[in-house]
Amino acid sequence: MKSQATDGPQAPGQASIKTRRFSVSLVWIVPIVAVLVGISLVIHNVMQEGPTITVTFKTGSGLTANKTEVKYRNVVIGHVSEVKLSDDQKSVNATIKLDKQAESFTREDSQFWVVRPRIGAGGVSGIDTLLSGDYIGADIGQANARSKHFIGLENPPPITYGEPGKRFMLHTQDLGSLDIGSPVYYRKIPVGQVVAYALDADGKGVNIEIFVHSPNDAYVTENTRFWNASGIDVNVGANGFAVSTESLSSLLVGGIAFRAPEYSPNDQPASENKTFDLFEDPQTALAPPHGKGQYLSLRFDQALRGLKIDAPVEFLGVEFGKVVSINLDFDAKKRSFPLNVGIVIYPQRLGQAHLKMLEALKHNPEDEAASIKLMGSFIENGLRAQARSGNLLTGQLYIALDFYPKAEKVVFDPTARPVVIPTIPGSLEQLQEKLEGMVNKINQLPIERIAGNLDSNLVELRKGLVQFNARTLPGVQTTLADVSKTLQSASSTLADDSPQREQLNDTLNELGRMSRSLRELSDYLGRNPESLIRGRPDNAAPIDLQPPPRN
Repeated sequence: MKSQATDGPQAPGQASIKTRRFSVSLVWIVPIVAVLVGISLVIHNVMQEGPTITVTFKTGSGLTANKTEVKYRNVVIGHVSEVKLSDDQKSVNATIKLDKQAESFTREDSQFWVVRPRIGAGGVSGIDTLLSGDYIGADIGQANARSKHFIGLENPPPITYGEPGKRFMLHTQDLGSLDIGSPVYYRKIPVGQVVAYALDADGKGVNIEIFVHSPNDAYVTENTRFWNASGIDVNVGANGFAVSTESLSSLLVGGIAFRAPEYSPNDQPASENKTFDLFEDPQTALAPPHGKGQYLSLRFDQALRGLKIDAPVEFLGVEFGKVVSINLDFDAKKRSFPLNVGIVIYPQRLGQAHLKMLEALKHNPEDEAASIKLMGSFIENGLRAQARSGNLLTGQLYIALDFYPKAEKVVFDPTARPVVIPTIPGSLEQLQEKLEGMVNKINQLPIERIAGNLDSNLVELRKGLVQFNARTLPGVQTTLADVSKTLQSASSTLADDSPQREQLNDTLNELGRMSRSLRELSDYLGRNPESLIRGRPDNAAPIDLQPPPRN
């Protein structure tokens, strides 16, 4: 057997060792590099991928999977990957994949909404989507907690992007023409807007949330008053008509104005979320504070046509309350329909009179028992309520509280709630009662008997006048004629320049005037016999007693 050759001498008893060199073909280098690059890309994508969230909307209008973008400040921060119905099929769930840099949008108070063309109280928005299509707008929250499920807004929020300013809450009876986006004015300059509104928990009012931009939020102070600036205010005074409005937009979408009274010493900026009352007009808002209201009840036994809700209530001519209710009642004993009127008064509106009354009587307004006792003492001294006419043209009425010392005494019930104030008939009703009394007295007069007596007296008077004209008057005239002849004879015997002749001429003239007067009297009585009872009228023609002119 032939031995194999070796590279060197081999030691006796040692086996030979064979070695093989490992080599890689160049064909495998490209796939290996591709795999490594792919792995690195996957790792990079996984590391750069942002969170996935779900936003629930009422409808899927404007949402398209893998097309609809999510934007913040008009910068894309994600996109919609899937749109499907919810399990109850009452809403739509949009799955959104956010970018890595948008991880902070998972805060639980973040907001999402669909941006599309809209026309609202704040103006026109979303015009750019007419070309680019709808997209989802986002606003980052401030909470520390995170969430993956959000409820989308149906309308864009009025305030976004953490704009500086303060929010305040206004309370009013009804919303009126206000809406989200309605402007807020300070000295007729828009400084904010309405951002939300909701009913009270008891449903008896409306809470309106407003936002005032910085730095104008510093003008909202502790003593600031807010009022509804919607519409046009028209005032009629001695100088004519006065028309005022905040702006043209307030006529269309409503608005709110605010200002502090001119004299507001030591006034400080209001804290955020402070609650204010929203008044109807600037006059009411800037008036002295109402203070605590006191509800009273009035009961009238006559009709009050013209009395309306919100009609003023006055005390000695000073308005300090209003009518809040008018209800028709039925009195089973009298078989009548009295009217129950509810009013609210604000004693603090009386100003110095109220303050001095508290000091003089040492009265505590918070003590209800003391207040009722004080009201009872006023009623004992003649405090009464009366419905008076405030406008003769429109027939509107108002309630007047005044003291009538001669008013009939009434029994005051301190346990009644609300306190009942006794009433007296209105001024028109009192006048009507007086007229009815006069008519009743006239109706009680014996008119027919008086008329019969007057007729008989006139007959007798006519007979007397006939006798006077037929007998007495001719005799008197004959006597006067004889006297006149005698005086003329005497005058002819006297000298022309003698004083006695002048006196006789004067006497003759007087006799002539007397004769004419008697004739005119006789003629007038014949035509107007009733003048003996009523006298000569003022417009009767005067009797001419001057002698006729001499030829």
